[in-house]
Amino acid sequence: MNYTGPRIVTPPPGPKAQALIEKDLDMLSPSLTRTAPLVGYKAEGVYVEDVDGNVFLDFGSGIGVTGVGHRHPVVIQAVKEQLDRLVFVNSLDYYTLPQVELAEQLFKLTPGDFSKRVFYSNSGSESIDTAIKCAKWHSRREYGIGFINGFHGRTMGATSFTTTNLQARRGFSPLYPIAQFTPFPYCYRCLFNAEYPSCDMQCVNYLTDVIFKKIVPPDETSFILFEPVQGAGGYIVPPKEFFTRLTSFAREHGILLIADEVQTGYGRTGKMFASEQFDFVPDIITMSKAFASGFPAAATVARKEVMDWVDNAHEGTLNGGPVIMEAAKAVLRVIEEENVLENVRVQGEYFRSQLDELQQRFPMIGDIRGMGLMIGVELIRDEMKTPASAERNKLIADAFSKGLLLMAAGASSLRLIPPLVINREQIDTGIAIMEDCLKVL
Repeated sequence: MNYTGPRIVTPPPGPKAQALIEKDLDMLSPSLTRTAPLVGYKAEGVYVEDVDGNVFLDFGSGIGVTGVGHRHPVVIQAVKEQLDRLVFVNSLDYYTLPQVELAEQLFKLTPGDFSKRVFYSNSGSESIDTAIKCAKWHSRREYGIGFINGFHGRTMGATSFTTTNLQARRGFSPLYPIAQFTPFPYCYRCLFNAEYPSCDMQCVNYLTDVIFKKIVPPDETSFILFEPVQGAGGYIVPPKEFFTRLTSFAREHGILLIADEVQTGYGRTGKMFASEQFDFVPDIITMSKAFASGFPAAATVARKEVMDWVDNAHEGTLNGGPVIMEAAKAVLRVIEEENVLENVRVQGEYFRSQLDELQQRFPMIGDIRGMGLMIGVELIRDEMKTPASAERNKLIADAFSKGLLLMAAGASSLRLIPPLVINREQIDTGIAIMEDCLKVL
């Protein structure tokens, strides 16, 4: 396809896109959130083409799914070769080679120098439900701790620990009654109106001195579930001390730590897993999104002694199919052979420097935070940090009309999460479009 940059041939949505959107609105579930009227038709690398021939630079990568770029040839070739061998046998009753081969790789890459086991599933939500069930089976304890602004998925288990907004929970009560919540270290908008590090991590103190002394006994708590960097909540990066103190308390009381790396994993922050950025070793780690470059796949990796449940305790017919496992193996091959992690570090640093320059010219940019190519840009209206939600949404719409795909997070943040193979020229193109949009807000 040889895309060289964004190209708008007809104002989007064009006539073909509009016709399909009208049918979609009539026929598909209205629960689907649509960021922009994009009707994708083709894609390659960091570009997506719609049905009308418009080409967009993708700064969202399907919420981090197409980490190695759209339709990477190594991934496509691996899938084609597996299709010629074997499409499916279910992993409840039989065995396949790709599952074991991928497991061997995952055990080397995930944090922790100890024996592990893995359970494959089809989505990030399922990987979270697996982690919750695994932890409870092993611990035989009742409660789980989640964090405010955390997002973990849409199944009932994952929804029970999702607190990004009321709409994700409204109408589904009773959710799992095991969940208790505590503030996440959102230093730009501290719930305690404190500043780090003089705050002495009041958010952690609340967990240890309020939750665990007045609401939930530690010895009845099975796990603490969190994203190392919060995703949908606004790309919130906690201080490293947060993990140190959390680990210390959890180990003291025999509480399992579950790291939701569905969005942060597979190189997004410049390390294979964001936990590594904080020298943190979880007991259970979940992954999906970039796991198989667009194919529905996920994994939950746990300490071997923790994933100790017996047959029939947890299964799934379509889990870990050989085609998807080969796609996942190919993603890891691309990351290693093309030195993707180094590109994330280099381009992430450059991306951040260009955003810092924009911030100097546009006071509406209140905060820039993130790691690698996982960057949040929070827009505000005034010195009181009033969220500029409408302005953020207008910027996304304006950028779309100019050929740039952007995504939202939190109350008024942009989540910049391009494919990990992006280059400097492509970043410059996106920054220029963002600047043009900021000028008219």
